Amino acid sequence: MNDALFHEIADADWPVFGWADDVRPALAAAIGAGRAVALATLYKVEGSAPRGPGAQMLFDGPHASGYFSGDCIEGDVAGHAAHVLADGQPRRLHYGMGSPWIDIRLRCGGALHVLVERVAPDSPAAAALIAHARERRVCRWISDGVTQRVEAGEGPLLALGDTPFAIARRYDPPRRLIVSGGDPGALALARLGSDAQFETILVRPGGPDAPPPFPVARYLRAEPADALAQLGIDRWTAYVGATHEDHHDLGGVLQALRRSAGYVAMIGARSRAEGRLAALRAAGASEAELARLHLTPGIRGLGKAPWEVATGILVEVMQALNPPEEHA
Repeated sequence: MNDALFHEIADADWPVFGWADDVRPALAAAIGAGRAVALATLYKVEGSAPRGPGAQMLFDGPHASGYFSGDCIEGDVAGHAAHVLADGQPRRLHYGMGSPWIDIRLRCGGALHVLVERVAPDSPAAAALIAHARERRVCRWISDGVTQRVEAGEGPLLALGDTPFAIARRYDPPRRLIVSGGDPGALALARLGSDAQFETILVRPGGPDAPPPFPVARYLRAEPADALAQLGIDRWTAYVGATHEDHHDLGGVLQALRRSAGYVAMIGARSRAEGRLAALRAAGASEAELARLHLTPGIRGLGKAPWEVATGILVEVMQALNPPEEHA
């Protein structure tokens, strides 16, 4: 294997590969095309570091997804990944304090420990991981670098076994943002959600046949309540009603609240809040459900332009949907 295959990573002037935080889409693409990949998992951190245990990178030919430090180690990890792909032998890498590679320094002053393992295109574990994501089930990738398996179930983001060495990395369903509406504010929120790697679905009742002029996972022209019933809702889903028409958004809100969506909001003036709450109570919403509803969503003080309002709402969505480990 020629390490030069990874020069795009080691020498990247614009390392946008680090924007991708979930390696599963890149894994699914590679597996679907019959290509083996190298999966790198940050399994231990000492001291300060930009990413915590559980962060991952995926190397597929000359392409990468994810990042660990933003320093120089990504290129070195890529070189080791090339060898892992060539000989199938996993590597356990140590950077920073106590590392054998004194020429590779971390500006944060800590230490990072990374497992790099080969994932074959016919890997049952990889197929199971992708299936769990598609079906929106929590699972864990359990590996010693050679033997890999996937088990359903919860757990910490990253659990480490020392004797024998093994990692168990939890995968949650992909974070999903459903926005109903078609005005500039709704479109700005959907665009930001898509750029921020959310599985973004735009619902515009009776909207135009043509899809929006930016990428979304799905575009639906149905009523929000019908769309949410079709899509299915879970705690990794956020719904924002932004049609400004209660006969559209209230049904979507009720669906989202009753199915325990992780974040539920309606955009509108404060003066409409009491009327909306009364309508939801009349439709059967409980006080506990209504307590979870954001009727004036977003971060105050950012401004009222579409991008400013959308930014404030997306911040709240991220806070609500990120796993507890990300808040620590």
